[in-house]
Amino acid sequence: MAAIGRRHLVKDFNHFITCYLCRGYLIKPTTVTECLHTFCKSCIVQHFEDSNDCPKCGIQVHETNPLEMLRLDNTLEEIIFKLVPGLREKEEQQELEFWRKNQPKENGQAENLICQRFGLPDVAGDEGDGDGGGDDDDGGDGDYHRSDPQIAICLDCLRNTGQSGESTVSDLMKRFIRCSSRVTVGTIKKFLSLKLKLPSSYELDVLCNGEIMGRDHTLEFIYMTRWRLHGENTYPMVLEYRPRIDFG
Repeated sequence: MAAIGRRHLVKDFNHFITCYLCRGYLIKPTTVTECLHTFCKSCIVQHFEDSNDCPKCGIQVHETNPLEMLRLDNTLEEIIFKLVPGLREKEEQQELEFWRKNQPKENGQAENLICQRFGLPDVAGDEGDGDGGGDDDDGGDGDYHRSDPQIAICLDCLRNTGQSGESTVSDLMKRFIRCSSRVTVGTIKKFLSLKLKLPSSYELDVLCNGEIMGRDHTLEFIYMTRWRLHGENTYPMVLEYRPRIDFG
């Protein structure tokens, strides 16, 4: 009964929330997808400058570019911040001081960007209320998911589907794109429709290795469960699109 009522201390979880490389709490925890070991983002990126192997288990992460096999773990980051009092505020303050010392200032824009990043008042906010309001509206979407794990994909047009009158779908001028790994197939379809100037009623199929992908599948899910399981597949991941085929 005494064991049931025992209160756990933060140090009881240190094995799970500290970095193998720096021995400190995990900051921007980043997982190696090949072996699922997690390190601070800065620690593992610096390690991969000199080695392609996981520092903990020694497995080769990637022959040429191990950085492509890293994924941020935002859920673990939130857990650590909840477990360790004051850690979030300390890290944000250190990052703020770093950018203030190292960011070049051009017409005051650099300082304004720093303030927006950390939710601070704009240093130019006193110079006209009208402009300040516009900056606030743009600040919320200023990141555009660039802080998410990124993935490169190739979008290929799948021809000769055997359907007549389906010639509206063509090749993209730029087939290679880099975007958030959390982008869904539904978003990719919207992107294709806009780029190919398709009517709103036009439906597309998106395929990976010949299999039609669901609209809620994320690119990371497709990469982990469909693309990388085929050893002959290379990077970047190739997704094919075609006019939707009605099997009914």
